[in-house]
Amino acid sequence: MAGLVAAPAILKAGPRSTDIRLQEVTTDYVSYHYRVPIKFGGVVTDHATILNVNCLVSAKGGKTAKGFGSMPLGNTWSFPSRRVSNADTLEAMKRLAERMAKLTAHFPEYGHPIDLNYALQPQYLEAAEAVTQEMRLVEPVPKLCTEVTASAFDAAVHDAFGKLHGLNCYYTYGPEFMTYDLSHYAGPEYKGEYPSHYLLKEPKARLPLYHLVGAVDALEDSDIAQRVNDGLPETLSEWISFNGLTHLKIKLNGDDAKWDVERVVRVDRIATETQKKRGAADWVYSLDFNERCPNVQYLVDFLSTVKVKTPEGFRRIQYVEQPTARDLKAHRENAMQAASRIKPVVIDESLTDLESLLLSREMGYNGAALKACKGQSFMMIAASVAEKQKMFLCVQDLTCPGASLIQSASLAAHVPDVKAIEANSRQYMPAANQGWEKRFPGVFIIKDGYMETKHLNGLGIGAV
Repeated sequence: MAGLVAAPAILKAGPRSTDIRLQEVTTDYVSYHYRVPIKFGGVVTDHATILNVNCLVSAKGGKTAKGFGSMPLGNTWSFPSRRVSNADTLEAMKRLAERMAKLTAHFPEYGHPIDLNYALQPQYLEAAEAVTQEMRLVEPVPKLCTEVTASAFDAAVHDAFGKLHGLNCYYTYGPEFMTYDLSHYAGPEYKGEYPSHYLLKEPKARLPLYHLVGAVDALEDSDIAQRVNDGLPETLSEWISFNGLTHLKIKLNGDDAKWDVERVVRVDRIATETQKKRGAADWVYSLDFNERCPNVQYLVDFLSTVKVKTPEGFRRIQYVEQPTARDLKAHRENAMQAASRIKPVVIDESLTDLESLLLSREMGYNGAALKACKGQSFMMIAASVAEKQKMFLCVQDLTCPGASLIQSASLAAHVPDVKAIEANSRQYMPAANQGWEKRFPGVFIIKDGYMETKHLNGLGIGAV
């Protein structure tokens, strides 16, 4: 490994009594096969590797606390490539994680978790460049991929900080604990404001759960070549009845307009038939093209056709996830105003920093998808800015199981204007949730289409 990069000074006024310093950082991995395949951005995958991070932190007075963070290494989504194999992108994330563990453990300064994370970011990005060179990758490790890898480390630090102070982490984002206000991260208009101004200290009691209708998922019995027969639902109608679902996220292709329209029409028909039998009258959809639409006109035409073919189905569309290429700067032609006037359009894959969030607004996006896998620290800043800008907000998934789902659900429950939470590990990776159902039954067992989040106020991140 290359020598450690010198740590930038982050506390000009000196450390506060509440600040922490990293003492130890360790990692381990757990892999799971999906019970059924899932399709990300045109690529079908059937397994996931979870990165777990444990850390030990200390305060100036000598008090210590342990923290834990966990996140799937979603390489298929965060490092999509036609030139680098799936095995190599996963290996790159693992190598990057080991470098991050050393960088984090050796960081010498005291600080609040958000300050520590922001100071470590340049070192993490340099580590990603080093991995690219070490593995001789024909494409560099993307910034999004670096953030996903770093998110488990960041979560562990926030977890430890909250535990050291005997608080849930959402009580630690105000002036009592933070050295800098939001203007340090987001500009002068946030002078005197802190994330606590925009976040809830206590979680919302419950949230609608978005169920994923994957592009290769079975909608009806005729779609199933061979049943899994593991006791869980296997068709859309079975899932709706099993979980009492009212929110469906529909994965689409983005490069086949006819298929995309027919998929929505078919999902709406099946949902309508099933909900009628249940006596349900109100349900909604979100649409996810995985940024594969060639241009904005594709989306506008698609919505127009859906409105003709299924007016009620069109009415039920709550929002659209980022439909076009994730590199906003390189594709300024993909202005969203024409589409966002029809339905809210949220930035997702492009959201890697505040610059991209503000650029998305300039380009016509009127919403944002928050994700725990992009880092607790960044999400606290991004959520604050998005709340102030009155953007449409949702919390999206990375098939997060166990502790990572607790973090994701807690994020959704503490950001006031988040409309719903996506959580699909119960569909694709239920084995990774074993043991968690008894500890957090309302999060991992869905009965009426809602996730119960009122108890997500434990110490630290609240998972362990």
